[in-house]
Amino acid sequence: MLNLVWLKSFVAVLDHNGFQAAARQLDIAQPTLSQHLQKLENQLGVLLVHRGRSGCEPTRAALTLLPFARSLLRLEEQARSSIMEARLRVGASSNIGIYMLQPYIRRYKELGVGPEVDVVIDSNPTIARHLSDGELDVAIMEWWHDLPGFHAQAWRNEPVVLIVPPGHPLARRTDIDRDTLSNMALIGGEPGTGTGRLLATYFGEHGPFPTVSMQLGSTEAVKQAVKVGLGASLVLESSVREEVQNGSLVAIPVSEPSLSKELMVIYPSSLDKHRPVYSFVGHLCE
Repeated sequence: MLNLVWLKSFVAVLDHNGFQAAARQLDIAQPTLSQHLQKLENQLGVLLVHRGRSGCEPTRAALTLLPFARSLLRLEEQARSSIMEARLRVGASSNIGIYMLQPYIRRYKELGVGPEVDVVIDSNPTIARHLSDGELDVAIMEWWHDLPGFHAQAWRNEPVVLIVPPGHPLARRTDIDRDTLSNMALIGGEPGTGTGRLLATYFGEHGPFPTVSMQLGSTEAVKQAVKVGLGASLVLESSVREEVQNGSLVAIPVSEPSLSKELMVIYPSSLDKHRPVYSFVGHLCE
C-alpha cells in the first residue's frame, strides 16, 4: 500500500525542484524527506528522481506516478474535510454549472445552514468520473449511467430550443415542428451532454434526423457561431436567456411533442443521510 506521507514528500520535491525547498515547505528535516523518497523508490522498485547540482530531474516513472500521487493526496484531503463536514464538493456539467446552478449556490450560502461549497464545472463525462471516483459529494448532470451505489433523482425539466439569429428565415416562427427540425443542418456543441441520445429518442429509431454541420465543443462557441449567421442549433433554454432578452438570438420552442432534458442530481447512496448532502439536495429540489 502506498504511503501518503511518502507521496506527499515526492510531490513536494518535484514541485520545488529540490529537497531543500521541499523540506522547508513541508516543515520537516531534509534527511527525513530523502528517506521518504528512498522508501518510496524501494517500494516501487524504480528510480524516481535524478539528483544533480542544478536540481532534481524526474524520471519517466516519476512523471507516470505524479498525477496518481496528486489524486490520492487530493482524495485524502477531501476525505478529511468531508468527515469534518467542513466543505461540500459539488460538481456540475458545463451548461448546468454556467447557466443554472449559480443562483442556487448563492441562496444556499445565504441560508448559512451548511458547510462551504466547492463547485467543479466540467464536461458531463468528466463530472461523472469524478463522482464515481469519490472526488465529489453531489453532481448535477444532463445524463447519468445508472450505476450501483448511487442515488439519482430528477432536478428540473429543461426545455431544449432552436436558436437562430434575428435575421434568420425561421426567426418569426412561434415554434418549430419535428418535420422541419429533422431536415435541418445544426451546429453541434459540447460532446457528451446526452443531446444525441435525446434526439435519437425524439426522432425515433429510423429518423429522419437533423445533420450536424459543425461540432464546436461548447454552448458559448455555438451561440457565437449562430449570432454571426453560421447556422442554427439546439440548446438548453436557460443557456440563452440573456441573449434572447437583449435580442441577439431568437429561441424557438419545439412544438408538440416538445423537446426537453431531465436534469439529474446524483450522489453516493452511502451519503443518503449525510447531513450536508441531504441539506444541499433538499435545497436544490425543494
